[in-house]
Amino acid sequence: MAHRRNRMWTVAAALVAAGVVAPPASGAGTSSPCTPGTTYGSPLPSPAVTSQLVRGGFTFLEGPTWDQRTGTLLVSDMQNPTGPQGVQPSNMLRYTPPATFETFIAGSGSNGLAITADGSRVLAATHDNRTVSAYSLADRSRTAVAAGSPGHAFNSPNDLTIAQDGTVYFSDPNYQRGNRADEQGGRTGVFRVRDGVVTLVDDTLSQPNGVVLSPDGRTLYVGATGADVIVKYAVLPDGSTGERTTFAKIRTPDGATVDCAGNLYWISNSEGLVHVFSPSGAQLGTISAGRTSTNAAFGGPDGRTLYITSSVAGGGFGLYRTQLNVPGNPY
Repeated sequence: MAHRRNRMWTVAAALVAAGVVAPPASGAGTSSPCTPGTTYGSPLPSPAVTSQLVRGGFTFLEGPTWDQRTGTLLVSDMQNPTGPQGVQPSNMLRYTPPATFETFIAGSGSNGLAITADGSRVLAATHDNRTVSAYSLADRSRTAVAAGSPGHAFNSPNDLTIAQDGTVYFSDPNYQRGNRADEQGGRTGVFRVRDGVVTLVDDTLSQPNGVVLSPDGRTLYVGATGADVIVKYAVLPDGSTGERTTFAKIRTPDGATVDCAGNLYWISNSEGLVHVFSPSGAQLGTISAGRTSTNAAFGGPDGRTLYITSSVAGGGFGLYRTQLNVPGNPY
């Protein structure tokens, strides 16, 4: 469960905090579809949007992220648990619109994905060895970003997001831990890694899942699947977080993404819906996909295509898409 995506932002004018004005472009080596000073209208063409299936036939899709340099979407395809440890094998796929799918990294062990600002690497929440990893997009070599909290292995890193300064925030539920030993004392948590140092954000959330930053980088949002709640934390200049408050309540929150106006797109796994919220927490509408959904990410040439990973009638998973009014960035 859960996923996704690259969330690297720069600080814009004060109106960004209200979700009215887009932040400036961010990220070395990438261009942004978010235009400074732009006032956006409603992100949805109607209060209830239906997405279209691109292709089915996959086992369990998760963690989509758009590679702007190549105009492709990376996504994790997890298989059924195998071996005595009951771990789910996973491959990283690459989708080239309109219809080409290929294996990009076999045996990636990945769930949530995020392209770095310079476009050179994809960070991955990797449950195969209970770490956060980085894969070079040039040669597909793998390095460790976070190998565990001090003295203890993570449960099964699930989703992640990257701040402008490179700080990585990630969730660590136990969904893909399988039969491996619990080294977190029964806790599931949210962590950050900055300059190679892993720090606990919160270990009192029940099955934290999707994680995303606001456009100005000053708010961290986390969905707790086990508690049916989306929470938020103030992000301080050093990357640490303040007090936790409730942002919204939906059933089984999973993966999430954000657009240029700061609107949040949060998956309800059990409903197969993307719930769309304004930065103030007002619900703006929904986007439907299959009966069970996991994650979403913006992409496409103008950043306005929302890709959704969701189940397909008859079994398995597929990739869905819909065109929206406000671009997402980064995506």
